[in-house]
Amino acid sequence: MQRALSLRLEELLSWFSDKGSALVAFSGGVDSTLLAKAAYISLGKNAIAVTADSPSLPREELEEAKQLAAKIGIKHLVIRTDELENPDYVKNLPNRCYYCKKELFVKLKPLAEQMGIATIVDGTNADDLKGHRPGALAEEEEGIRRPLAELEFAKDEIRALSKELGLPTADKPSLACLSSRFAYGQMITLSGLSQVEKAEKFIKEITGVKQLRVRSHGDIARIEVGRDERKMLFDEEIMDKIDAELKALGFTYVTIELSGYSTGSMNKRFTH
Repeated sequence: MQRALSLRLEELLSWFSDKGSALVAFSGGVDSTLLAKAAYISLGKNAIAVTADSPSLPREELEEAKQLAAKIGIKHLVIRTDELENPDYVKNLPNRCYYCKKELFVKLKPLAEQMGIATIVDGTNADDLKGHRPGALAEEEEGIRRPLAELEFAKDEIRALSKELGLPTADKPSLACLSSRFAYGQMITLSGLSQVEKAEKFIKEITGVKQLRVRSHGDIARIEVGRDERKMLFDEEIMDKIDAELKALGFTYVTIELSGYSTGSMNKRFTH
């Protein structure tokens, strides 16, 4: 391992070893997978990974989280969260993520207490702090620690270290819950979440794209794929199949974002 990355890994391992035990909020994404690996190396059986299962989590991501935890060796629990029961979440205002994170952390705290774990961590990294992150307030209110942010780990550094550790998530596209696909003010519903999940699954299956969002603007589906993957959609037969499938799922209009995928594209009004 490169010396610079080795030193950074030691910092992260030391951060965990000082805590004695830790519960990792584990989505199976790039950041939380690195955290789970570091926690397990440092703490062994005193490290627990917990995944929140909710309607906004794609089924394939839940299964992947289970597989990743097994590969790491860390004890893994799955709990149910019910953010759709909160009308403030369902309204889908710009602070929606606050209510989602609050629901998660309020359920993680008694679980950690029951298991005798004093420290709960999530995968917020240094780059995340630069954007629109209403969930950060919930982290602060509930005393959730953010080792990657505290140690100033940037996303590219996390990916590089993940690669050195042999983690399959090193090149995994960024994740976001299905609720992030909806324009603010458009209510979050079970049927809407299912609609975008099915749309994304279909597009991935017939095109092979990895970075994908189907943004829902009422009856309009706006498809975003990675900039280097846009050419994978530019085939008349593929476009016709996507158009037919998404309209069968209930969309009236199906569009492609010409500039490609942009993280947090629904937040542009807050960052410009």
